[in-house]
Amino acid sequence: MASILDEYEDSLSRSTVLQPGCPSVGIPHSGYVNAQLEKEAPIFTKQRIDFTPSERITSLVVSCNQLCMSLGKDTLLRIDLGKANEPNHMELGRKDDAKVHKMFLDPTGSHLLIALSSTEVLYVNRNGQKVRPLARWKGQLVESVGWNKALGTESSTGPILVGTAQGQIFEAELSASEGGLFGPAPDLYFRPLYVLNEEGGPAPVCSLEAERGPEGRGFVIATTRQRLFQFIGRVAEGAEAQGFSGLFAAYADHPPPFREFPSSLGYSELAFYTPKLRSAPRAFAWMMGDGVLYGSLDCGRPDSLLSEERVWEYPEGVGPGASPPLAIVLTQFHFLLLLADRVEAVCTLTGQVVLRDHFLEKFGPLKHMVKDSSTGHLWAHTERAVFRYHVQREARDVWRTYLDMNRFDLAKEYCRERPDCLDTVLAREADFCFRQRRYLESARCYALTQSYFEEIALKFLEARQEEALAEFLQRKLASLKPSERTQATLLTAWLTELYLSRLGALQGDPDALNLYRETRERFRSFLSSPRHKEWLFASRASIHELLASHGDTEHMVYFAVIMQDYERVVAYHCQHEAYEEALAVLARHRDPQLFYKFSPILIRHIPRQLVDAWIEMGSRLDARQLIPALVNYSQGGEAQQVSQAIRYMEFCVNVLGETEQAIHNYLLSLYARGQPASLLAYLEQAGASPHRVHYDLKYALRLCAEHGHHRACVHVYKVLELYEEAVDLALQVDVDLAKQCADLPEEDEELRKKLWLKIARHVVQEEEDVQTAMACLASCPLLKIEDVLPFFPDFVTIDHFKEAICSSLKAYNHHIQELQREMEEATASAQRIRRDLQELRGRYGTVEPQDKCATCDFPLLNRPFYLFLCGHMFHADCLLQAVRPGLPAYKQARLEELQRKLGAAPPPAKGSARAKEAEGGAAAGGPSREQLKADLDELVAAECVYCGELMIRSIDRPFIDPQRYEEEHLSWL
Repeated sequence: MASILDEYEDSLSRSTVLQPGCPSVGIPHSGYVNAQLEKEAPIFTKQRIDFTPSERITSLVVSCNQLCMSLGKDTLLRIDLGKANEPNHMELGRKDDAKVHKMFLDPTGSHLLIALSSTEVLYVNRNGQKVRPLARWKGQLVESVGWNKALGTESSTGPILVGTAQGQIFEAELSASEGGLFGPAPDLYFRPLYVLNEEGGPAPVCSLEAERGPEGRGFVIATTRQRLFQFIGRVAEGAEAQGFSGLFAAYADHPPPFREFPSSLGYSELAFYTPKLRSAPRAFAWMMGDGVLYGSLDCGRPDSLLSEERVWEYPEGVGPGASPPLAIVLTQFHFLLLLADRVEAVCTLTGQVVLRDHFLEKFGPLKHMVKDSSTGHLWAHTERAVFRYHVQREARDVWRTYLDMNRFDLAKEYCRERPDCLDTVLAREADFCFRQRRYLESARCYALTQSYFEEIALKFLEARQEEALAEFLQRKLASLKPSERTQATLLTAWLTELYLSRLGALQGDPDALNLYRETRERFRSFLSSPRHKEWLFASRASIHELLASHGDTEHMVYFAVIMQDYERVVAYHCQHEAYEEALAVLARHRDPQLFYKFSPILIRHIPRQLVDAWIEMGSRLDARQLIPALVNYSQGGEAQQVSQAIRYMEFCVNVLGETEQAIHNYLLSLYARGQPASLLAYLEQAGASPHRVHYDLKYALRLCAEHGHHRACVHVYKVLELYEEAVDLALQVDVDLAKQCADLPEEDEELRKKLWLKIARHVVQEEEDVQTAMACLASCPLLKIEDVLPFFPDFVTIDHFKEAICSSLKAYNHHIQELQREMEEATASAQRIRRDLQELRGRYGTVEPQDKCATCDFPLLNRPFYLFLCGHMFHADCLLQAVRPGLPAYKQARLEELQRKLGAAPPPAKGSARAKEAEGGAAAGGPSREQLKADLDELVAAECVYCGELMIRSIDRPFIDPQRYEEEHLSWL
């Protein structure tokens, strides 16, 4: 057998259909372009299987990609469509004339039942190669089987239902286990449950379907030639093994509900549509004499499983008296009727025939059609050929049908992925709602379409539906892109104007108070909507102008708060003299710039509250920028005005620790004008160091002098270290203050004495108080009685100075004694020094031949050398080289001069006469050679280079000369 999935046959054996009304090229009114460059694939595509049977096909079933067909009287052909090249032929082993009546294949494709015309039933398992008769079933002509989709497996069917030609419904169960000769039979049990009757008595059970619903409920639908029965009941928990007996037992005393139709084909067929394998069916179609009963299946309904039922009459030329339908299959939106010479597909939504597929006479009449629920493929056969229908994108044009039925929700659901179609649906829905005067719904739909904006707006304006127009504009505004700023500005302005006009019309009408409030709430919702915030912010200037033109100050403030335009809100409150409300806005939003701008206004009306707000803001505010407001406010000179300014300045200085000079200077001016008692305390708290005070000393001095605060001036003089001026001014206030000032220059005794003399002169000459003058003399040890005497008048007797003169004489006497003691100590020290010098002249040192220079480590006696008392010995030139770098510049210059003169001096002459001549010549022309050598020794050999001060002064010198450091560093690498 050739592959079942070969290419299509010639065009005569293929038939395609499209849903009507699908244009090939079109430009919808929405603005989308729907250009189909290639022809869309048809929904139903027929393919003849490349298969020529050896005998006529008597029956065919397909399930779960497993195809089984009976050939002739005694052959069974099984094909796994996934392995189509490996067909399996089996012999039924029948010797009598029995024919195959019907075949039934379970949803798993594992269990095959073959009903023979001799009232026998055979069983074949998918994995087995043996046909097994079902003994318990013998004597029953099986017409239908209701498979157990919930419990059926590859090894067992679970409890199933069997309908016979005698109207009986049996319950049975089959097992795939195979034993030996005496092994278990495949039919575990076979027991009767119920008998279906029509008016004439028992009727054949044409179809059986069993389903499980939620909450343990069971449903069975059985059909006869004219009736459709429903069995509904609850299955007890854990009672799966009991099967369907409990369900049918509930109808032992009364018949189940049924639907009956008068006409009859002599048979009927029931088809279900199940979206996915093992899921609950969604729809049913019952082919009977009057037409096709179609509807939905709702497992949640308590009384009936069927809903939304309607009967579609057979197409023209189809029916009991003409060409009766042989079979029916149900897809998502169509049911297909099999006739002897053709297949007709009918849309379940409209009842229209969308496909008439005629078959060639050479294939013979059609026999049956089945559907594979797992793949969705449809299979039809004649006695000599097999055909397969592919169903592709069945729902692609369903939206048009729903659209024509005005079922817009379903239409949108089925074209959600196609923007052009979705726009068409929305436009039709909007037009429909507009005609129905459901203007708000219409506006919402229009806003989602690509229809012309002006056209839609004019429609609502002509209908005088401002509310719907506002809804349309709002939704259009929400759909704008960030780049569409111009459109957003126009829409926001138009919406604002609509709301304001509506509010203005309703405001004066007492009967429309509720409508006014509702409109106001909608307007506020629009202004505060997060979706429109960006556009409203961009258009805030034009919106404020509209609000102002309508005089709607309430919404001006509301909108300004939403836009966080607090400056406008505060200005509005200030204009209406609501200063406390303005301050509340400032305090709530804590914007420093707004405080700087409105403080000059608020401080004139609510100074205390404003200063409290400043203090609460703390360091957020720059006090320097608030000084202009305080200056304007405090110029009135009232105590309350000055006190509020001082309160804030003190907070800045004492709490915030401000160091700005302008702030401290302003606080000084406030103290000088309003609280002079606090001025001196502030100055003393600031300290007496001119480098640590934060105010301007010269400004403070001028300010205190202008207002006559002399003690404060004295303090500023002290800080400026102008002690003479401080004492002069203090003498005008208090002598004790002057005395304090006179003691300040502790390191300058001359100045202290001068200051105290000023005080003494003032006391004597101005106050003429000798006792106070004497007390002043006692307060300062630098003053003597002779310094004060010139200030006294001539008539003053000596009795006033007796004690002072005696004290002065005693002091002089004590001083003379101290000088005498110092002179005696100096004389004794000079004598000790002379004695030490005499001893030093007699000291000497010994140099051994092996002694070496401490610097160059060569023998010492090779060249002139120096010997120090500490024991170090140096060559003369080595010592000179070691001492020279440590000498100051002027001594180095002196050393070079001595060396030059010593080199130019004549060598010493031999003999006494010539020596005397040389000495005489040196005395006549300059220092002698011996004197030069003595000066050189004094400069170079005054102390040991290793033990003297020279070594101590060189302790901070680096061991390596910085100029030679790099060279030394490289030598070590």
